[in-house]
Amino acid sequence: MLYIVATPIGNLGDITLRAIDCLKSCDFVIAENPLYSKRLLEHIGAWPKEMVQFAEHNEQQIVKDLTRRLQKSDGALITDAGTPGVSDPGFRLVRECVKENVQVVPVPGANAAMAALSASGLPTDKFLFLGFLQKTAVKTVEALQAAQDAEATAIFYESPERITKTLSYIANAFPSSQVVIARELTKMHEEFLRGSPADVLHQLKEKPSVKGEITVLISFKS
Repeated sequence: MLYIVATPIGNLGDITLRAIDCLKSCDFVIAENPLYSKRLLEHIGAWPKEMVQFAEHNEQQIVKDLTRRLQKSDGALITDAGTPGVSDPGFRLVRECVKENVQVVPVPGANAAMAALSASGLPTDKFLFLGFLQKTAVKTVEALQAAQDAEATAIFYESPERITKTLSYIANAFPSSQVVIARELTKMHEEFLRGSPADVLHQLKEKPSVKGEITVLISFKS
């Protein structure tokens, strides 16, 4: 059996009681970064525990063997933060388990996209999650145009190094849209920036530096 266990995106107090029970009782933990995840397991009293790495660099080599192991024992899949399988390679393990009739059980919890949407003040009745956008202006605009055509709030993740360039693309293509940037969610320096693309771009440029995990949300409704 494979458990899909959501872990905190910042504040360790956000882990659920069910997630703690699962991580303590499972036979082994499948982690994107075992050294990083060890700290969480120590925090909740689930250490020592066997850990298997499943990441971009080794997923293809081990996915079938890992699936066969899950036919006989229980493993918990976790990512560095948030819900496994959302913009990380965990979905490939889930896909293989489904193919081989291994039971997959979600243990829901923190997710940066949903946390940002809930506090954004933008429409939540329809949204389109875009993961990480491709880097060119053309591809960025194409992805966001699909959200506008669907009359949905667009949600995507962006790096601190690229956020000003991406916002400049948005300001040029969708100047009347409303943008919310959620940065460092649930952490000490949590911050929301709101306004038109040009307004938010100006707010970012006023800062001496921009760091941390960034979720961007865009509404095209007037």
